Amino acid sequence: MAELIHIGRLIQEELRVQGRSVTWLAQQLGTSRMACYRLFHSYSIDTQMLFWISGLLGRDFFAEYSGRLPESVR
Repeated sequence: MAELIHIGRLIQEELRVQGRSVTWLAQQLGTSRMACYRLFHSYSIDTQMLFWISGLLGRDFFAEYSGRLPESVR
């Protein structure tokens, strides 16, 4: 079985690379900093939330999943 994708960690790392704060992300999402920290510890998140975060950070986080699909289903 393939290794699990820790999507929360990937989001947190991207935020750090871009020099953006947790406060900024929380404000953009209309949520609390605590909710963002919980998200960073998650292996899975709601697809709509992932869509919003992808747009905010300019990174297709869905590609982390689709890139692991067998060629026959892409």
